[in-house]
This record gives sequence, C-alpha cells and structure tokens, in this order.
Amino acid sequence: MIPDQLKDHPVAAALEARFPDAIAGGHAEHQEPTLFIAPSRIVEACRFLKNEQGFVRLSGITAVDWHPNDPRFEVVYLLHSLTNHTRLRLKCWVSEASPEIDSVTGVWRSADWYEREVFDMFGVGFRNHPDLRRILMPSDWQGHPLRKDYPIHGYKYSYKNE
Repeated sequence: MIPDQLKDHPVAAALEARFPDAIAGGHAEHQEPTLFIAPSRIVEACRFLKNEQGFVRLSGITAVDWHPNDPRFEVVYLLHSLTNHTRLRLKCWVSEASPEIDSVTGVWRSADWYEREVFDMFGVGFRNHPDLRRILMPSDWQGHPLRKDYPIHGYKYSYKNE
C-alpha cells in the first residue's frame, strides 16, 4: 500500500494499480521516492517500471545489513528514467534464514554484475542469475565482508602464491 506522501506520485500510483499487493510501503525524501516491494513481486514490478514507465536504466543494486534485525537484508534497486528525468528507489527485505531474491537480469542485463557484487559482499543470492559467483573476492574466500557480523580484521586467508 502506498503511504500518504506518495499518493500523488504517478509512478507509485501506476505500480499500485497494476500490482496492488506489490507495494509494502515507502517514503519520499528530497523529491526521490522509495517504494518497498514484496520480494516475490520484484521482477514483475521492475519489468513494468522499465517497459511501461520508462525506467530503462538500472543505476545500481546494493544491499544493507540490518543485523541483528530480521528480516536482516534490504536489497536496494536504483532506477532512472532518462526520458522523464526521474529516479526511483525500490527496496526489498530478505530474511537471514533464506537470503535469496529473484534476479532482475532478465529485465536489465546490467543487473548481472550488481547482483554478483551483492552476493559476494553480503551473501544474498539471486535466483535464476546466469552466472552467480564471486566478483570481488577470491572464489574460495570464506564469508561476506560487508555483513555486520563479519570479523573486523577478517578471517585468516592464505593466498595460493605465498
């Protein structure tokens, strides 16, 4: 459901009209709306926003670890409509028990590396991703460095060439 401060926002209204159960909340700060989307509806919502609302550019995907809260992870999608000169932020909550969400690589090819980075740094998986593997850390690295419970000095790691 759209919060009162976004009732007049045309994109939020269009998204709610098409997918009434997709929006779980939101807010607007600095004239940039944020919509909380049900994780099960993220691909449909993104496809609608790209194809029918002009958000052809995915500026980035990142995550926030709210440890020890549950759901623990907030996956953040940064969208940009070049024709309308508007930006939109989508957020989905993902639990620690099952840290997965559907991949949006079928909507934007550029999601590939962003999703791999979130996977590598936070340990959030993306179902149906074409090549979900580490992108920043060595393939045999243990843990996810941007998690709040990751040791400050990291784990002891032995590089293969030592």
